[in-house]
Amino acid sequence: MILAGVAIRNARSAAASSSGATELSAEESLQELRGLAESAGGRVVEITLQQRASVDSATVIGAGKVTELGELVRFHEADLVVFDRELSPTQLRNLEKALDCRVIDRTQLILDIFASRARTREGQLQVELAQLNYLLPRLTGRGVEMSRLGGGIGTRGPGETKLETDRRRIHHRIQKLERDLNSVRAGRSVQRRQRQSVPLATVALVGYTNAGKSTLFNRLTGAGVVADSRMFATLDPTVRHVTLPSKRRVLLSDTVGFIRKLPTALVKAFRATLEEVTEAALLLHVVDVSSPHATAYVAQVNRVLEEIGSAATPSILVLNKTDLAPDGVSDGDTTGRRMIAEGHLPEKTVALAVSARTGDGLPQLLGAIDAGIDLDPTEKTRFRIPLSDGAALSVLHDRARVLKKGYRENYCDVVADAPASVRRELAGYIRR
Repeated sequence: MILAGVAIRNARSAAASSSGATELSAEESLQELRGLAESAGGRVVEITLQQRASVDSATVIGAGKVTELGELVRFHEADLVVFDRELSPTQLRNLEKALDCRVIDRTQLILDIFASRARTREGQLQVELAQLNYLLPRLTGRGVEMSRLGGGIGTRGPGETKLETDRRRIHHRIQKLERDLNSVRAGRSVQRRQRQSVPLATVALVGYTNAGKSTLFNRLTGAGVVADSRMFATLDPTVRHVTLPSKRRVLLSDTVGFIRKLPTALVKAFRATLEEVTEAALLLHVVDVSSPHATAYVAQVNRVLEEIGSAATPSILVLNKTDLAPDGVSDGDTTGRRMIAEGHLPEKTVALAVSARTGDGLPQLLGAIDAGIDLDPTEKTRFRIPLSDGAALSVLHDRARVLKKGYRENYCDVVADAPASVRRELAGYIRR
């Protein structure tokens, strides 16, 4: 396949680059597109970039560049061209006609990756809904069999009939998918209410794709979630228990990775999944600190969090992959302060450096999560428990941090940092 991009040079982009904006350049965006293409199983044989003052309304890149791109397609015998921007139906039709090969855009490539990675029924429904919403406005003109043959009585050909039939079928399918996903949302709401009836806070992992969220999730929970260097290796959300140093338990949720130019259709379709983020008590914002674009990735994730209404949720900046980072970057406090000073994070954000692969920094991370969770607060409490009540002693050892314990003739004195739920359950044994 061949990748094609356009760099728009105007006063606004020049001002952004001179002010040190965190947006990826067109060249960097194309390299990210290459990673997406390889994640989808494609083999990239050529990357072409054009500098333009504005996007050509008919072909994006203009007639001269289309001719050059057509020669590259014939030279490499390429069967696919991927554009690093969303194409309009007209642009898509004109490019396929001129290049005589299949043309897709960045959005369609991401949708294809999602379709190949979705494993749960919910994920498959979400991806199909996003694909149909993307396809619907692009039906017109997709080949001779769907062309409009004319206007007026007696001029409506079979192509027009097929086009209308396809649109109607897609509309019906979209409505059914939305009903099915609303049922999924209702089921998730029931599950969430059941979880909230027990004092268990949810901590959600968020971050740019390939930041190491799944590896960190596996380290903290012992789960067997797929961890791969490919983009969007993990698509379906997973929730597991984690025991904090205070012996409180929280639910850790691994979510889909974000990306620059995340298709709007996907954000809407994955609303049920992203609710795990919006309902979380704490976010772990994981960033690949070894990447030269770490700051840009942080800014992009923050934009998506604002879009889904989670910008105000307390968060911890987890600077991951310190084992791969250059010297000096592994200092989480310094790097975090720099990102805060640049305006990409709230001033009260806690930044910690970890390596999910080696386990470095994870005890400090668990301590920070413990300090950042307000639900079921702990308090130093003295209990006097009869020796005959082994169940109460077991509750303290399992769900509280025992500081001191002493045995008497018929009872046991225990001093522990106990969560509020444990204090309520063992209220009859508390001694002031």
